[in-house]
Amino acid sequence: MRDFHLPGRSTVHSLNGMCATSQPLAAETAIAILKAGGNAVDAAVAASAVLCVVEPYSTGIGGDCFVLLSKKGGSEIVGLNGSGRAPRAAHVDWYLERGITEIGLSSVHAVTIPGAIDAWEMLLADHGTMELGRVLEPAIRFAEEGFPLSPRVASDWGLLARRIEKDEGAARHYLIDGKAPRLGQIFRSPALAKTLRIIAAQGRKGFYEGRVAEDMVATLKAKGGLHTLEDFAATKANYVEPVRTHYRGREIVEIPPSGQGITALVLLNILERFGLSGLDPNGAERHHIEAEASRLAFEVRDRYVGDPDFRAVPVDHMLSARLADELAARIDPERAMSDVKAAAGPVYRDTVYLTVVDRDRNAVSFINSLYFGFGSAIVAPETCITFQNRGSGFIIDAAHPNCIEGGKRPLHTIIPGMVVENGHAVMPFGVMGGAYQPVGHAHFISNMVDYGMDVQEAIDNPRSFHVSGRMEVERGISATTREGLTALGHEVADAFLPWGGGQAIVIDWKEGALVGGSDARKDGAAIGY
Repeated sequence: MRDFHLPGRSTVHSLNGMCATSQPLAAETAIAILKAGGNAVDAAVAASAVLCVVEPYSTGIGGDCFVLLSKKGGSEIVGLNGSGRAPRAAHVDWYLERGITEIGLSSVHAVTIPGAIDAWEMLLADHGTMELGRVLEPAIRFAEEGFPLSPRVASDWGLLARRIEKDEGAARHYLIDGKAPRLGQIFRSPALAKTLRIIAAQGRKGFYEGRVAEDMVATLKAKGGLHTLEDFAATKANYVEPVRTHYRGREIVEIPPSGQGITALVLLNILERFGLSGLDPNGAERHHIEAEASRLAFEVRDRYVGDPDFRAVPVDHMLSARLADELAARIDPERAMSDVKAAAGPVYRDTVYLTVVDRDRNAVSFINSLYFGFGSAIVAPETCITFQNRGSGFIIDAAHPNCIEGGKRPLHTIIPGMVVENGHAVMPFGVMGGAYQPVGHAHFISNMVDYGMDVQEAIDNPRSFHVSGRMEVERGISATTREGLTALGHEVADAFLPWGGGQAIVIDWKEGALVGGSDARKDGAAIGY
């Protein structure tokens, strides 16, 4: 239990249902859907749609989503991959012939076909109780009536203003007189509301076909994209078998490749070889071992992970005890490694994650994203759809498993998580933050398992990330720990922004209650009833 003399957040407790998101408006929406008779799936899609309106740089209907679902708290977890694919005309030779050796963050070639809307409709049809049109009503209302900007949203939007000012659609829809909206200012998205109304009335066809799709394809083609109406019409989410490992008696469940959830499991397998519980949770030794293990986990990710529809991913090998032993043996507790390559691909700290648990203990772990802030910084001018830039994660190298290819999904950073114990789902959880997410998952799980922190303490605990050859640490990391990391051979630097955010809900099966936490690094809240 936290020290009430100090600033902080208490855990949130309830009986009937709970949602934790990065925006209170979205969490309240989920609770309203639950109170109206919807289940956790209905509430999660409704909350995600609201986040697409009120946190539009982090997520949008032009992005992707992944879902883990436990029905009535069971240990059999449903996985849904709602990520989009490269245009069918994409081929590595096309890029090489034009001298393109990497895909830029704002390049039209970074735009993969949005997968979220198809995933939302599939999830609702198969596991929800409400129609898509019903759960989109709150998002439409916020888009039409507006919402006041909260502190973190205003801060991030301001930092990203220059990124979107050169695109006609982005400047038209997401800047006011050429500037980002300010803290407390009411922001409205009438064009997005119209698009959401079309989707509410027509379902996925209203997005992937017809006027909306035509506006998207025309926008992308005008910038040199290879996208076609056929690419959009063919988009389909699919169910996947989650990947799992055990960490000190708890089963940790993640989405399989093409997602990077397996990276978190590789990392946890390495960390289990060390006695972290005997170390200071905020000391240099703990952060050092975590950083070294994460560097090795990313090395494994970059060697093997791509779209399994195109090349088999050796999941069993990646999760084997033998590999974990070999990787752990490479870590020197007293010195940073010098022979590990930096992780491939760009780094970013934003997305949105949410979790909902309902009265029947259906538990949803749900993540929706544009990748970078405002995605590719390309916005369809008529329909106000911001395109993600997931394709920037592709590699222009035919020998690499993550090489770009028509109809292929890129390695994906967003990863929902779930913990299973004694035959029950006991905690849907997620930590936002682009490439940081596997580290965030492992750090959060270790905080609870190794150090006995409650769910809010585990989210709040200071974070570090070994990225681009150095240790970037949050301000909560003490000077003593920084000095210790430097002495161990790390280059230590301040993180410009805090690492990600996070939410989680613990299902207390003994008491029959729910316990939630939401990250103070964002504006969000855990709300129960």
